[in-house]
Amino acid sequence: MNKVIGLIAGSLRKESFSKKIAKALISMAPHGFEFKIISIDNLPIYNQDFDDYNNAPESYVKFRDEIKNLGGVVFITPEHNRSVPAVLKNAIDVGSRPAGKNVWDGKPGAVFSSSPGNLSGFGANHHLRQSLVFLNVPAMQQPEVYLPHIDKVWDENGDLKDEEVRNFLQKAVGAYIEWFKKNSTS
Repeated sequence: MNKVIGLIAGSLRKESFSKKIAKALISMAPHGFEFKIISIDNLPIYNQDFDDYNNAPESYVKFRDEIKNLGGVVFITPEHNRSVPAVLKNAIDVGSRPAGKNVWDGKPGAVFSSSPGNLSGFGANHHLRQSLVFLNVPAMQQPEVYLPHIDKVWDENGDLKDEEVRNFLQKAVGAYIEWFKKNSTS
């Protein structure tokens, strides 16, 4: 049975670069692994009242179950104002609650960030890593995955056309799989 690794794109935009990166990664999963895109598009803003009054939205229940059943997770994020997009932080919060039921706990992770500019989402990458420490998600350290000028690597169909980027992503996937094997408890 394949180990399932979740790919979480931190953007809601239909044509987001994070979603395109996730799509490109699907075919890079090695034998014995499956990469699965986990949608965060329909998660209402986290409100502890949902959990305190046993009234969690169905989208929370489904999302939490999906994350529980993963072996690991790769977060693919753009940068908004030198941090992670609100929608990605919301997904992290939904999965970490209620207290004592953190579905992220112990899942080997990785952070891939990108931007159309030179900084490649550096601020978002490191802010996300801060949250992952608290959630007990061991995050791959090397290679660091920062993808600059991400707007220039796609063809007219939204497929990855840049071989240098493809090769770098394939190496990063290989490194993540090794990281996963060393850090997985499942």
